[in-house]
Amino acid sequence: MEFSVIIPTLNEEVLLPHLLADLQAQTFRDFEVIVADAGSRDRTVEMAQQMGARVVPGGMPAVGRNRGAEAANGNFLVFLDADTRVASDFLEKVHAELEERFLDLATCEIQPISNHPLDGLLHDFTNLAIKIGQFTDPHAPGFCIIISRRLFRRVGGFNESLKLAEDHDLVKRASQFRPLRVLNSARVQVSVRRLEKEGRVNLISKYVAVELYRILLGEIKTDIFKYEFGNFSREQQLQLDAKVKQSRKLIAGIGKEYARLLKLSGGNLAALPAEALDFLREQFEALKELMRGIVKMIGKE
Repeated sequence: MEFSVIIPTLNEEVLLPHLLADLQAQTFRDFEVIVADAGSRDRTVEMAQQMGARVVPGGMPAVGRNRGAEAANGNFLVFLDADTRVASDFLEKVHAELEERFLDLATCEIQPISNHPLDGLLHDFTNLAIKIGQFTDPHAPGFCIIISRRLFRRVGGFNESLKLAEDHDLVKRASQFRPLRVLNSARVQVSVRRLEKEGRVNLISKYVAVELYRILLGEIKTDIFKYEFGNFSREQQLQLDAKVKQSRKLIAGIGKEYARLLKLSGGNLAALPAEALDFLREQFEALKELMRGIVKMIGKE
């Protein structure tokens, strides 16, 4: 068997069936689905079994993913979350690219299931950080990690003692043996329910500040996000929308230029003359200024 898709769950009767339906519709058929349930009190287990998934006892995300991996038969483990969605050709594209690029460790670009402009900006930033970091500081979100079973076993799976970032820890340890690469052909759609539940500004503070603010602006020295998004006047909203749109355009341009230079250098940007990187540096500076503007509009420095 080629793939074991492993999904940790806890009370996911609403969203899990959508992902399971996506998996049932896959054009690539050599896979199994394992749901590692952490004691759901709703119909999660019943619905998973009705839709053809094998259910094993789970726990916190690291525990559930490890228990799922222990029960897996696939050559590759595909870790998804219950609130993600995938296209019908997702596994077909993943399989083709793993084979073509001889990969043992991969992740995908992510796309929010949302039309909110800040959601798009957050996910664009995340994609850019993961793409650039794959060569220097490899990390990947737990809801989209693809790893060969032999490599997973070699590094001992997820560290169950960690409370946060167990996904990044796994990738960091695994990348010491085989490089992490971002797939070009496959994407995963992700729910924005946490953004909606906790408030976008709050999660920007937690995720963007931790993962990206330090990269773009330096160390976080203050509680930068104070105000609610909905408190803006119409004029302020239009200004913020314009900055978000411009930022996303810059991110796309930086990503494209980075890919071009990476190809030109054979994967070693350090081999390029300094002037070849000038445009990339200028674009990052422009992005930093836009980010500062967004921070000032929705928070305090």
